Order: sequence, then structure tokens, then C-alpha cells
Amino acid sequence: MYKRVEDGIVGCRAVVSHRMPTGTVFLYHTTDRQVNVPRTEHTGRRLPPRRGPNWDDDLAGSPVHAAADPNLDALADRVRLDFEHAFMFYLPRICEHCLNPSCVASCPSGAMYKRVEDGIVLVDQNRCRGWRFCVSGCPYKKVYFNHHTGKAEKCTFCYPRIENGQPTICSETCVGRLRHLGVVLYDADAVTAAASVPDDTGLYPAQLSVFLDPHDPAVAAQAERDGIAADWLDAARRSPVYALIARYRVALPLHPEFRTLPMVWYIPPLSPVVDAAHAAGRHGDNPDDVFATIDELRIPLEYLASLFTAGDTVPVARSLRVLTVLREHMRRTQFGEPGDDRAAAAVGLTATDLDDLYRILAIAKYDERYVIPRVHAEDSGGHLAQHCPVGYPDTTHPDTTGHNGAGQFRDTDGRLRFNLLGWNGSTPATPRTRSCCTRCCRSC
Repeated sequence: MYKRVEDGIVGCRAVVSHRMPTGTVFLYHTTDRQVNVPRTEHTGRRLPPRRGPNWDDDLAGSPVHAAADPNLDALADRVRLDFEHAFMFYLPRICEHCLNPSCVASCPSGAMYKRVEDGIVLVDQNRCRGWRFCVSGCPYKKVYFNHHTGKAEKCTFCYPRIENGQPTICSETCVGRLRHLGVVLYDADAVTAAASVPDDTGLYPAQLSVFLDPHDPAVAAQAERDGIAADWLDAARRSPVYALIARYRVALPLHPEFRTLPMVWYIPPLSPVVDAAHAAGRHGDNPDDVFATIDELRIPLEYLASLFTAGDTVPVARSLRVLTVLREHMRRTQFGEPGDDRAAAAVGLTATDLDDLYRILAIAKYDERYVIPRVHAEDSGGHLAQHCPVGYPDTTHPDTTGHNGAGQFRDTDGRLRFNLLGWNGSTPATPRTRSCCTRCCRSC
């Protein structure tokens, strides 16, 4: 080892292993110099770091910055921001691919659009003019502006993989297996009414009413009449997303008060309920005591409700109760104890439902977590034509819509367009009924 006179750096010659060649390792220990201090690119002035990813700890900076959280406005007397009493949980956020996307409504050039075939919201790079209204119009702030290309960009939901029946990259690489993808059928005609509910707390049940039950024979018959393929209907019946959202109702939307009807739903975090019950002098085996303890957890129900249900604590409390009953049910099962049907009935479920929910959340296989049907190639021409404006022909031309991408069609603005992928320019095509039961793949 040696110490350099000019700057006080201690170096040593070392061989760590046979895989690493002999080299020089520097051990910096002086107090009068700093290494890798960030500087502003404009003036060169030093910018001492005060916060950032994994800065000292996940909760670092909370006493200073967490006070500005708008979700804590009504909870100042219940939430303490010191490290002994603070709480944290991870909230991974991507584009919500909303049913009523505000970014699409904000775009003056019509570059933002929601695909009819799967509900994915995309940006047409050819039509984008860099107005950036979509950036300010998205309440989730998931649209950004690329200063190099002058175009708006966002999460594409990995649509080439979705079209091929593969999950998104963020879902497939999640080591915790926390993401699920599936098909959800919804009534497109009911979206506007659901987003227009006067009371913010009514937005969550209003969006639930938009979703359609794929097991309902009437829904299946109407979907078939609207041209939805049989494999898509089968995928909707096996969808883990529909089960978590509508059947068991443990997943909740993020900030429904934005009225965009988001389609990326979250299961709220569950704190150690049984330990909290013992600390409060209650018995963890008594479901009544456990349910009462949920209201006294470190993470206040009001805080979770401000995130997921526009302030309504009832759906959040029910979701946490279902997760609590599920944990107690599986504990009894693992130890060979008889199940408690009374606790399951208190949340409107049975032992079979709890077993199915446990399989979805804990031990589901790859094809059970990601139920994604392939896009039908015979419809690709018609789907592409919806997003590729070709021209503005004479409006006196008869309005025909070609199957398999042939003929002409009217867009959402009522303008007549040509689909040049399969049209010979003279032969009108057979009209096709527009689907009102749209498919969409969403993560939870």
C-alpha cells in the first residue's frame, strides 16, 4: 500500500480473485476533497445532494418533503413523520391507459389515440406536432416530451408483445411476480356516464358497473355479435385481472377522482395486522378483533382511501379484510387446522374463493398470471386503418366499412376515409358492425 503525496489518496496493489486481473485499488479518505460532487451543467455550480433514489434510506427526507404530500392534508394529526412512526410502501406507476384518457382529449393534433382492439393508448409520431398539451393534460404525469425528436412519448404497454400474446417487459421481469395481465370486457357506451358521476366517492362503483361479466350468457352473445373472437371471450373468463377487480374486489384504481377511469389497478398494502391486534390487547384469532384493528394500523385507512377510492374508506377496508382473512385461512390450512367459515362469510367469500384468490396472488403459473390472447391477423388491416389517416375523400361517397381491412370507413369525427391496404379503389366492401364490447389488457 502507498499514499500519494499530491492528493492523499491511498492505493494498493491487489488481486481479488483469479477472475480479476492485477490492478490498482484506490481508497479515498481525505476530508478536504470530495469525489463526484454533482454540478449544474449551466454554471458549474455545485449541487449538494439532499434527496434521491435510495438516498440514505427509503424514508429519507420524509420530515421535510412528506409534509407536502396532498394525501396527508386531512391526516396531520394522525401521521407522524419521524422514522419511528413513519410508513412507506412502493407504488409502481406506469401509464394508466385510461378508458377516458385526458391526454387524448388534450391533443390538438389528434396524435394521441386509444386503440379499439385492445384499449392501449399510443402516440402517432407522424401526427405529433409537439404541442405538449398531453404532458400537462395527463393527471398521472406519464407523458413526457422528447426534446431531441420534438415529439411526445409515453408507455406503449409493449403493444408488439401484447399483439403476440406476450406480457409487458415490466410484468415479465418483476421478480416479486406482483403484476397480472388479463382481458376485461367493458361497455364503451357507459364510459361517459361513469366519468360524469357528481360525487367523487361514487366513481369507483361507477367504473365497476362499466365492466361486463364474461360469464354472463347475454354478455357473451352480444360480444359474439360485435365480432369479438371466441378465444378473447375465453381469455376474459380466465382473466386474473377481472377476478381481482370485480369478483373479489381487492384491487382498486389509482386516484379515480381524476375521472379518467384508469385501467391499472392496485392491491393496497397490508400491514402486520395480527401483531397490531396483539399490541392492542386483542386476539389475532378472532376475526372481529382483527377487523377492528385494521382501522388502527400504522398506514391510516384515510391515506389509502385518498390514493385509491377518492376518500371512501369502505372499499379499502373491505380489501384489507379480504387479505387478512386469506392470510388466516392459509395459516390454518398449512397447520392442518379447520377453517373459519365465519370469517370468510364476513367478507362475502367461501373457502373455495379464498383458495382461488391465494392461487392468483401467490402460486399462479406464468400462463395464469398473464392471460393474453393473440391479435387476429385477419383484422390487422382494419385496425391499422383506424390510426392511419389517408385522405379526406368526397363526403358524398357511400359510407362502407370493409371487412379484413377492405373498403372505406368513417372515423370518430364522421369523416370518410379510405383503407388502402385491401381496397381496389372501386369495389365496395361488406358493412361490419362496430364492437361495443371492447377488449383491453391491463396490469394490476
